[in-house]
Amino acid sequence: MIWIAAAAAIAWLVLLLGRGFFWRADVTDEDAATLPDPTQWPEVAILIPARNEAETIGQVVTALRAQDYPGRFTITVVDDRSTDGTGEIARAAGAQVVTGGTRPPGWSGKLNALRQGLEALAPGSHTHILLTDADIAHTPDSLRRLVQRAEAGNYALVSLMARLRCQSAAERWLIPAFVFFFMMLYPFAWSNDPRARTAAAAGGCVLLRRRDFEAVGGLAPIHDRIIDDCALAALVKGPGRATWVGLTDRVVSLRAYPRVADIRAMVARTAYAQLRYNPVLLLGMVAALALVFLAPPLLALLTPGVAGWLGAFAWAAMVVAYAPMLRFYGLSAWRGFALPVVAATYLLFTLDSARAEWQGSGGLWKGESLSRK
Repeated sequence: MIWIAAAAAIAWLVLLLGRGFFWRADVTDEDAATLPDPTQWPEVAILIPARNEAETIGQVVTALRAQDYPGRFTITVVDDRSTDGTGEIARAAGAQVVTGGTRPPGWSGKLNALRQGLEALAPGSHTHILLTDADIAHTPDSLRRLVQRAEAGNYALVSLMARLRCQSAAERWLIPAFVFFFMMLYPFAWSNDPRARTAAAAGGCVLLRRRDFEAVGGLAPIHDRIIDDCALAALVKGPGRATWVGLTDRVVSLRAYPRVADIRAMVARTAYAQLRYNPVLLLGMVAALALVFLAPPLLALLTPGVAGWLGAFAWAAMVVAYAPMLRFYGLSAWRGFALPVVAATYLLFTLDSARAEWQGSGGLWKGESLSRK
C-alpha cells in the first residue's frame, strides 16, 4: 500500500508544480480592457452552426447584434437541417441564414455545418472569423475584446472557455470538474506558449485570423474530428502562428444540464474520442484516475501509518487544487473533498462513451452518429 500511496502523493506534487499551474485558473481575459485598440478594426464574419436550436438561437443572435464592435461584422447561421424552426428564428433575429445540406461521408456534423458557412463567405471579404455556438451568449464587448487580444498579441487563434451553466444540483457538482479536467489535460499556460506543443481551444468561442486558417487548409484536415476545437488549435498553432485560450465571464453557455444523465450524454459524446478510440489508452486512463483521485481518500480513511498519511496529503492537495475552479463558479471550496466521487462519475461516463462506440452509436451530434464503426 505504501507504494501506491507514495505514487499518488508524487502524482499530486507533479500536478501542483509541473503542469503549468493549470489549477490556479488564473489564465483569464480579465485584462482585456487594458489591451490597446488596433489601428484599424478588422472585418469579422461570425459563423454559428445550428441544428434544432430554437430555444436559444434568437437570444444568441440578438446578443451578437448588440456588439459594440467598432468595425464591420456579419452574422451567419448555418441551419443544419433543423426541424424546429431554428432558421426562421435566426432570420427574424437579424442573422443571415445558410440552409445546410446533407453531411458528406467522413465529415463530423458541426464541422460540416461550418464548412458550408465558410463557403458562403465572399473570398477575402473578412480578415477574421468568429466561430461560436448556437447556445453561447456574448456580452456586448465580447467581440471587441477578442479582436483586441488577437491584434495586440498577433495571435492566429484566440479562444475563450465559455462560463458553463451551474445552477442545478447536477451542474454544481459536476460542471466545475469538467472545466478542471479539461485544463488538466490542456494547461492553458502551455497552450499559450508558442514554444510548447500543447494546443487547446474551446469550441464555443474561437476567433481565427483568416489568412492563417486558410494557410493550414481550413477545416479539411480535421473534417472527421469530434473534438474539433482542440484539433483546430493544434492545426493552427505553429511557427509564426501563436494561439491563446483563457477563462471568461464574457461568454456564457445557455445550455442547461438539469440531470446527471444530461451531463453524461455531453461527456460520453467525446470522451472515448479523446482517448483516440484506443482500449489500451482507456485502461491507462482508468488506472491513472484510480491512482490520482480514488486511492488518496481510501488510503487516508482506511490505511494506518505512512500510507494513510501520504493518502491524506494527496487528498488535501486535490482539495487545494480544485478550490480555485470552485471559486470561479461561486461554490464552496469544501466541495473539493468530494472530487474523488466526481472523478469516479466521470470515469463511468468515459466507460459509457467507449461502450457506445463499440456498439456503433458513439459521437452523437444532434441525433447523428459519428461512430467510426
